[in-house]
Amino acid sequence: MEDGKIKTIGLIGGMSWESTVTYYQMINETVKEKLGGLHSAKLLLYSVDFAEIEECQAKGEWDKSADILAEAALNLERAGADFIVICTNTMHKVAPQIQKKISIPIIHIADATAEKLKEQQIRQVALLGTKYTMTQEFYKERIEDKEIEVLIPDSDDVELVNRVIYDELCLGIINDASRKECIRVIDSLKEKGAQGVILGCTEIGLLISQKDSPLPVFDTTEIHARVASMKAIQE
Repeated sequence: MEDGKIKTIGLIGGMSWESTVTYYQMINETVKEKLGGLHSAKLLLYSVDFAEIEECQAKGEWDKSADILAEAALNLERAGADFIVICTNTMHKVAPQIQKKISIPIIHIADATAEKLKEQQIRQVALLGTKYTMTQEFYKERIEDKEIEVLIPDSDDVELVNRVIYDELCLGIINDASRKECIRVIDSLKEKGAQGVILGCTEIGLLISQKDSPLPVFDTTEIHARVASMKAIQE
């Protein structure tokens, strides 16, 4: 493949920047692995101030956050991005609003994950993520559209996982006690019939890996990054 045929990926990151680092690394590693030599990815990164986005989440001001991210997407399109990758699960809640403002496609993280689940013949899956991702329909319904049942923790454990994400992982804090609690939550969902677990927050993969989990792990950061990589290098 000639360099000129590699598509340019537009990343909207910073939500949090901790997981955006993983996207950058995985995308470049995949391109190098597939193309060899000195190849690396063509990337444009617009990294937002997560404090501003989180405040919108907490206040339920989703339209305001959509405007912020749509402006980021427009800037990436103007700069030459061929498609957009939003480096977070939760903010895919506003992906439809963003898509209306741009003419290049968004690679949806839930669609990429659902395809991976289908490949592995998963029919029931546990979902860990922010409370928004776990309890609202914008994410789950895209998985369920592929005829995969989504199981979420009980209300206390929803709050537990959400706290670990925002108070620890988004701040770069990796806590063994929190890892054990999250594994307990995964175990409880396994008992309810889950055949795998979606790490449905781009930070959770910083805390839990396959060696920790009693269920097969589907890390959305890794899945999303690899799908974006392959789209970039396909002729």
